[in-house]
Amino acid sequence: MKIILNIWRQKNPSSPGKLVRYVLPSVSEHMSFLEMLDVLNEDLMQKGDDPVTFEHDCREGICGSCGIMIDGVAHGPLPGTTVCQLHMRHFKDGDELVLEPWRAKAFPVLKDLMVDRSAFDRIIQAGGYISVNTGSAPDANAIPVPKPDAERAMDAAACIGCGACVAACPNASASLFTAAKVSHLGLLPQGQPERPQRVISMVNSMNAELFGSCTNIGECEAVCPKRIPIETIALMHRDYLKACWSFRPESTASQGAG
Repeated sequence: MKIILNIWRQKNPSSPGKLVRYVLPSVSEHMSFLEMLDVLNEDLMQKGDDPVTFEHDCREGICGSCGIMIDGVAHGPLPGTTVCQLHMRHFKDGDELVLEPWRAKAFPVLKDLMVDRSAFDRIIQAGGYISVNTGSAPDANAIPVPKPDAERAMDAAACIGCGACVAACPNASASLFTAAKVSHLGLLPQGQPERPQRVISMVNSMNAELFGSCTNIGECEAVCPKRIPIETIALMHRDYLKACWSFRPESTASQGAG
């Protein structure tokens, strides 16, 4: 089938970008979206042109690398799906698509569809560690975990850090990502000793990266490929407020959860 792509091309972070139109006349419906871009790049390189830069790694919906905007929707039109899991059978012959990188001040464009998401790494780094003694592997049932807590923790731990929540949010908030990283440890017994310090440090780091504030619009939940619920943000806010009362370093005096 024929697919027309309007792709954001930008040489480097300091250069202006623009949409460039490409026509792919013979796209197989069995291709993944990234395989289609591979075909386009092979054609461009054969012509001596610069291929389209986009991030990818596992191509199995696990690594979170492949995020782009497709017609203004993070990861494209299929809910609960990353771009690498999106197949061309979900599009029609003759469709014209607009491909853009994540749009957020905290995610500067490096080249074409690739952005710098190292702000997420710094938020995770701010979370620190958990106090678990090393040595021989502990028995799996040594620390009882209530089933509801285990399920909520696993739901939060499913976050792959793709950045779709930031790209979809009108405020470019990283609250869903940060809440997921805070909650998957905070809900488990092993994460309790550092729980107050962790949430304060991660929220402060999120604010320092100039992400926007959460206003409960819900776009983050709608585009999250792992369907992390927006209630996770409420849990982070609750933890942050409790931590500010029980653990009050001077650095929290003028801060607030996004």
